[in-house]
Amino acid sequence: MNPLKHVAIIMDGNGRWGIKYKNSRNAGHKAGLNTVEKIIKESIEQKIQYLTLYAFSTENWRRPKEEIKFLFNLLENFLINKINDLHKQNIKLKIIGGKKFSKKLNNLLNKAEKKTCTNNKLQINLALNYGSKTEILNAVKKLIKNKETINEKNLNKNMQTKNIPDPDILIRTGNTKRLSNFLLWQIAYSEIFFEKKLWPAFNKNDFRKIIKKYKKIKRNFGSI
Repeated sequence: MNPLKHVAIIMDGNGRWGIKYKNSRNAGHKAGLNTVEKIIKESIEQKIQYLTLYAFSTENWRRPKEEIKFLFNLLENFLINKINDLHKQNIKLKIIGGKKFSKKLNNLLNKAEKKTCTNNKLQINLALNYGSKTEILNAVKKLIKNKETINEKNLNKNMQTKNIPDPDILIRTGNTKRLSNFLLWQIAYSEIFFEKKLWPAFNKNDFRKIIKKYKKIKRNFGSI
């Protein structure tokens, strides 16, 4: 049975779910946040140590300004209302990506990271303004600047995910089969599951089924 430490998720389909059921993309984003809370709870039940969630990519800035504003307001409210609960549950929050947001949101993110930094039951890596290509390029630039040897070990040390094990599982909801510039370096040997359900419809039973399938997979890592 395969050990499971780290699950990464591309939470796709909020907007489509909102249009289909509520005639509003924003309603889909709000519903998607409820799914996040359910998956966090189930991750703890499953004794998963790391959960990485793709919340906002470097390409998402192309979306309508009103939708982006709604998303960030949703995140601000979550941090204000839920961070104490996460802290009480011994959950650590880490942001990967670039904190190029409003002063208010940046402060909330920094406070949330500082408040939860010593927690160790579950680490949630929230990918915000994140793009894997940018992350890799920045890591290489650091190596060159510091005159370090460019090799796999040193590159890993300069990634935003340093000291975090690579994902065992990558899940993408929304019936779309692409990686969308997410953890391209880190998922080299991850087991990838494309889920038809849109993110707000994804539930703990769907999550459990994927974990069950994963644990039965023979993982060779290039051997036989």
